[in-house]
Amino acid sequence: MENNYSFIDYAPPRDADLLDSYSRTITGVVGQVAEAVVHIQVQKPAEQRRGRGRQPEQGLMPASGSGFIISTDGFVVTNNHVIEQAQEIRVSLADGRTVSAELKGADPSTDIAVLKIDVTGLRALSFADSESLQPGQIAIAIGNPLGLQHTVTAGVVSALGRTLRASNGRLIDDIIQTDASLNPGNSGGPLVNSLGQVIGVNTATIASAQGLCFAVSSNLAAFVAGKLIMEGRVKRAYLGIAGQLVNLTGRMVAANRLDKSTGVYVYEVVPDQPAYNNEIRTGDIIVSFNGHAVGTVDELHKQLHADVIGRTVEIDVLRNGRKVTLTVRPGEMR
Repeated sequence: MENNYSFIDYAPPRDADLLDSYSRTITGVVGQVAEAVVHIQVQKPAEQRRGRGRQPEQGLMPASGSGFIISTDGFVVTNNHVIEQAQEIRVSLADGRTVSAELKGADPSTDIAVLKIDVTGLRALSFADSESLQPGQIAIAIGNPLGLQHTVTAGVVSALGRTLRASNGRLIDDIIQTDASLNPGNSGGPLVNSLGQVIGVNTATIASAQGLCFAVSSNLAAFVAGKLIMEGRVKRAYLGIAGQLVNLTGRMVAANRLDKSTGVYVYEVVPDQPAYNNEIRTGDIIVSFNGHAVGTVDELHKQLHADVIGRTVEIDVLRNGRKVTLTVRPGEMR
């Protein structure tokens, strides 16, 4: 019996043919974005002990982080905590060049800083509108974790509208949560979407957890970066008081027709400040500022924005259990 078989030559597929659309998206974005991501190296003060019983010797300690270029003439966005107290800042570009950087401005309240390098013709990234983000969409992080330059991680936008405590105690609003893996050294690097646009500035992780990473939203970062470039700082108002959260009794809330069951207890009034606060007394409980109900210190901070600097506004306080309206004039925080 005769067997007739035909054999067809089999050619294994090329790697490029096996790339799915997700992989193509990631590799495409990396090729588009990586050139604008920089490695930031700083020298910060550190105490170095020379031996037992001897006085500590002041020295410099190296540290590093990430950043990204936002203009072809050399403006770089990073985190404030990356460059805070730095005595020397150097930026390494993707092409291998390392140049000195000048600090244009920093805002601890949002953990954003802007550097300027004397280089032109650079690849720059643009900011996306973070208001249009949706949980579940692709998020790609590029940075220099532990000094390993241009490390790429990818994940999704896990949640929106988170808050994060800044180093100066203020809350940073509109924080993006992502599961794109971040490590020390990623701070200040970009979190980008599938179009290669910046949706956030990577800023923090929770060391004891997995997949809980956070970025300052692009809309907030773009606003702060613009202010730092133009004015060198972000203006915020200042009342010249120290306060803390206090719970109100149900009777106090009902009798004064309050919207919130907490207020800000004033335990110190600092006199002779740029702010006019002479009518506020220690023991007052602030429950309203400029017509907005206030229940926490963070809510009071939100109302102390640049628009009320130097303006006469009214605040409501509880004094001896009764609501009293006072006049204040916030000064500018320095």
